[in-house]
Amino acid sequence: MPNSLLIKKKLKEFNKKISVSGDKSISIRWVLLASLANGVSKAQNLLISEDVIAAIKAMRKLGVKVIQKNKSCKIYGTGFNGFKYKKNLTINAENSGTLGRLILGLLVNTTKPIKLIGDQSLSKRDFRRVSDPLSKFGAILRLKNKKNLPLTILGTEKLEPISYFEKKGSAQCKSSVIFAGLRTKGTTFIKAKKSRNHTELMCKYLGLPISVKNKKNYDEIKVKQIKEIKPFNYKIPSDISSSSFFIVLTVLSKNSKLLIKNVNVNDSRIGVVRILKKMGADIVFKNKKIYKGEKIADIQIKGGSNLKAINCPSKLNSDAIDEFLVIFLVAAKAKGISYFKGLAELNQKESPRLKWGSKILNMMGVKNIVTDSTLKIYGNPNLKIKKQVIIKNFLKDHRVFMTGIIAALSFGGKWKIHDKDSIKTSFPNFLKIINDLKK
Repeated sequence: MPNSLLIKKKLKEFNKKISVSGDKSISIRWVLLASLANGVSKAQNLLISEDVIAAIKAMRKLGVKVIQKNKSCKIYGTGFNGFKYKKNLTINAENSGTLGRLILGLLVNTTKPIKLIGDQSLSKRDFRRVSDPLSKFGAILRLKNKKNLPLTILGTEKLEPISYFEKKGSAQCKSSVIFAGLRTKGTTFIKAKKSRNHTELMCKYLGLPISVKNKKNYDEIKVKQIKEIKPFNYKIPSDISSSSFFIVLTVLSKNSKLLIKNVNVNDSRIGVVRILKKMGADIVFKNKKIYKGEKIADIQIKGGSNLKAINCPSKLNSDAIDEFLVIFLVAAKAKGISYFKGLAELNQKESPRLKWGSKILNMMGVKNIVTDSTLKIYGNPNLKIKKQVIIKNFLKDHRVFMTGIIAALSFGGKWKIHDKDSIKTSFPNFLKIINDLKK
């Protein structure tokens, strides 16, 4: 089977209801915390993707029994300090930055060294952002070139609480420090730039000793040591990042309507919706409810709105950090010049996504100006593509692949998009849903 996809025509208008896969961020956090619980925890609608499977494999290597069948999962937690493993253990985080960074926070008190490795993409990412604060607790972390994976961690039982200032808006780095703080006597203080807060919400739901004060630009978090986590069941809601591809596809499709069921609409994750609504998109939340601290809703989208350019407020960046590639597609069709700033963090993802956003726009014939942290897009409401476009060599970044598909189906042209297998990282049934919309 070829690992590329050929798309030769736009998607016709549609009126559908869909469900997308379980939330990746919550799925991985559930696997990690359920493994630390005293007893058996169960999950429904767990995302079965390469990133989540990597988390399950990691826990098994640490002595945790996991039974996974389709989207159901049962984890027999070993207790908070119950990891059992042999010498010379290697854990492979594969492509998952979430797993790679969060698991280190759980390993700060290990008494035998553990090696952490990842795939080509993950091995290029900067792990000093977690090794620096975790070493302040007393753990020893050795990195390749003092920056990258492979990494070796040797913990200590004499952990010291720290004060940590997270300046980038990285939920992964913040969560790693929270996990380390839960293992440490005394109180760990974290001042963190706004980012997704699934870790805090899950910890609060579990009754763990964590307090959060929400300030305008930062959160102040206090974490104390815990002795146990009670087992807990979780029905994983649908992923807003996965949903965003279909939100944008509908926004760009005249006369189309879509309802996406049971999506996690956590305030720290819906930057994509806030940005698109500012650009004139017709998006409404329905059947809103709270589930274990998380906001859940059905998302209704109507296409065909007159889209206008945006000078995107940088305060929305962290809430939309995984969705900017498809947001750029909307800006390509909006009337006027859109400006996005403070996006250097995009280049710290699976691929340098800000550069790739600009590349895709260039391939589409959309004028844009890119720097290390900004992108200016000259929108064209009448944009139609008639030429051939080839997307390849993007470090198997799943979001680049899916953005290419949405662009092809929205604007026409003849597209060849490589690395179809990349979607296994986060959204294996993406193409199935695309095909369902064609019917």
